[in-house]
Amino acid sequence: MIQLERAYDAESRKDGTRFLVERLWPRGVKKSVLKIERWLKDVAPSTKLRQWFSHDPAKWEEFRRRYFAELKANPDAWQPLLTAARHGTLTLVYSSHDTEHNNAVALQEFLQHHLKN
Repeated sequence: MIQLERAYDAESRKDGTRFLVERLWPRGVKKSVLKIERWLKDVAPSTKLRQWFSHDPAKWEEFRRRYFAELKANPDAWQPLLTAARHGTLTLVYSSHDTEHNNAVALQEFLQHHLKN
């Protein structure tokens, strides 16, 4: 199972293995407080893509297409997530305020597709 959780929400016992999937550290969160297995900066969208998207829901479909292309070009970045998901619950930790249109939502979809294959 692959779950999503905001970095600002309390950790849960049901989270399993937690990975931060952001290029930038979440604003206002101390590194000593956020309980994560690892911070995978390279699995996040490129700075150029992130800035282009700017969390605009109107750009969501194109963002997903471009982000998936970036992910396909860099499988080493997301393989640890796939491995963790195959061994138990995986929680993708993200910082966006928009819970429907963010890189973790797209990454969850991408990983779930690859789990089936």
